[in-house]
Amino acid sequence: QVQLVESGGGLVQAGGSLRLSCTASGMIFSINAMGWHRQAPGKQRELVATFTSRRGKIYADSVKGRFTISRDNAKNTVYLQMNSLKPEDTAVYYCVYATYWGQGTQVTVSS
Repeated sequence: QVQLVESGGGLVQAGGSLRLSCTASGMIFSINAMGWHRQAPGKQRELVATFTSRRGKIYADSVKGRFTISRDNAKNTVYLQMNSLKPEDTAVYYCVYATYWGQGTQVTVSS
């Protein structure tokens, strides 16, 4: 079993920043496979950023240059630094490892 605990969401004005954290516990083999997805109201879930073993970091086109994924291997923790936030970034953000999903953390960006 794997547990993923996210934190760091909240309400921020457009142009602001937030940092999300996700700490994994349980049968984690490599946080190289961890990443972030999001789901906006009325929309499907989409990949935001992730680590991959072969291609390194991958970002959605909509967040390139604004979001940065990073990790602390010693803490089994992955971060998502979100800068220059836009109202369209409003969504529930999920930490994902293999087939496991966290409970999600709400990010709301006001205009």
